[in-house]
Amino acid sequence: MDGPGDSDAPAVNRLIPNPGPTTIERELEGYSPFEHPHEDRPWVAVNMVTTLDGRAAIDGRSRDLGTRADTEHLLRLRTRFDGVMIGAGTMRAERYGRIVGDPQDRARRERIGLPHDPLAVIVSGSLDLPWDAPLFTSGGGRVLIFTLDEGPRPETATSLRTVAMPGGIEIAAVLRHLRRERGIRALLCEGGPHLLGQLLDGDLVDELFLTVTPITTGGAAPRIVEGDGSGIRDFELTGSLESAGDLLLRYRRRRIP
Repeated sequence: MDGPGDSDAPAVNRLIPNPGPTTIERELEGYSPFEHPHEDRPWVAVNMVTTLDGRAAIDGRSRDLGTRADTEHLLRLRTRFDGVMIGAGTMRAERYGRIVGDPQDRARRERIGLPHDPLAVIVSGSLDLPWDAPLFTSGGGRVLIFTLDEGPRPETATSLRTVAMPGGIEIAAVLRHLRRERGIRALLCEGGPHLLGQLLDGDLVDELFLTVTPITTGGAAPRIVEGDGSGIRDFELTGSLESAGDLLLRYRRRRIP
């Protein structure tokens, strides 16, 4: 395990709880969201990054926000979930590759009882996707797309299946399918803002990992949540890290028993 002073690891300080130097790996050691599935849906965590003025992207891309620690946190989180879900807009902007690209990270997954690759889940009404992106061409991992109409699509090197929802893609139904038909116990959502808005509208988020990066962008960039909204959702701060000015915050949905 990397120590907090190792030159190849970003310097990270824990602010809440128990302040002191730490590492991303240490903070996620023992984190097992797959042990807490709901009966009719997976445990759902969301990972997002925002500027100080609440924006989720620069020039349409979120990868230009955040520090090395934020990137490492994202990659480490992917090793703890059965599936990773994104919207079509995020797939077009970020052009994903294999969800867990590092063989050592896939080995970490297997050591805690997870399949070597998480299921990549894409929500795309029209199948307007960058089919030449590495996620589809690498041949590694598995992809499942929820769409309005399966329709024609290119052949892909990566294993790909689609689920048609011609009456409309309802996010609660997507989660039910993943839990009951695919055995997904824990799902990490990486956006974008409209998909997060749908999850919050349905009160389907259990945890939120939010990186606040100390810049402002202004302009018309999307907020981290887009949509009509359907009421206030109350979250409790359970952890806070700092690295190179970024705050890596962890919230848990506060639910009344």
